[in-house]
Amino acid sequence: MTETMQVTTPDLEAIKQRQQQTWASGDFSVVASRIMIVAEQLCDTADLHAGWRVLDVATGSGNAAIAAARLGCDVVGVDYVPALLERARKRAAAEGLVIELVEGDAEELPLPDSSFDAVTSVFGSMFAPNHDEAAAELLRVTRADGVIALASWTPDGFIGELFRTVSKHVPPPAGVQSPMLWGTESHLRELFGDAIDSLHVTERTFTWRFTSAEEFVTFFRLWYGPTLKAFAALEDTKRDALEIDLVELANTHDRLESPGAIAIPATYLEAVAIKR
Repeated sequence: MTETMQVTTPDLEAIKQRQQQTWASGDFSVVASRIMIVAEQLCDTADLHAGWRVLDVATGSGNAAIAAARLGCDVVGVDYVPALLERARKRAAAEGLVIELVEGDAEELPLPDSSFDAVTSVFGSMFAPNHDEAAAELLRVTRADGVIALASWTPDGFIGELFRTVSKHVPPPAGVQSPMLWGTESHLRELFGDAIDSLHVTERTFTWRFTSAEEFVTFFRLWYGPTLKAFAALEDTKRDALEIDLVELANTHDRLESPGAIAIPATYLEAVAIKR
């Protein structure tokens, strides 16, 4: 007698709603302020032209939107966390930059077809639960011969290890693809298929810097939504176990290997595609 294996189909809409609550917790703008250099590098690699109409998807507090506006682009930023959009507005105003900031979902962008010369996303679209829909939306709003530029954490880098460590304590939703797949060339080629003419990828490194491994854990526990929510989901003793594992993770990846300050290299994939 053969048993039938039951396959559970994930409720992607419910998962997305929980993700929205996760990214609205803590304050991602504090984290984003540390990684601004990634957005600057991506916009430079994408060779954004002054006067181009540029969309930044899952803009958060506006890193890539601001980087593009500094280059003279006409910029729109989209995110589904209103509080982060408000942070982006204040940052843009402080620099005298004009950026249109719109509340919206990376899987259902509230923007017309083929309306942008370039589309960027820095550690943004990669976290959409439905990878195919997120990629399709990037393609839809980009004009023919337009640029799609992405920065995504790699599966085998530090952030990939961070997510795996947290998942041992708080398992992710069943049946959902890992966001770290966006940090692989093969997955991007599968997502974009023959809708693009070319795809160029470069593995780069961002270095997280803290005064100690313990400060790293405190920082991510306070400000980074996924880590904050993971700790909140655990009982006290299990929180201690997660903290111990994260301190060990940070010390393992520390390249300074000396008492005091730590420097943690985190690899990400920079990808620039040209739409067919």
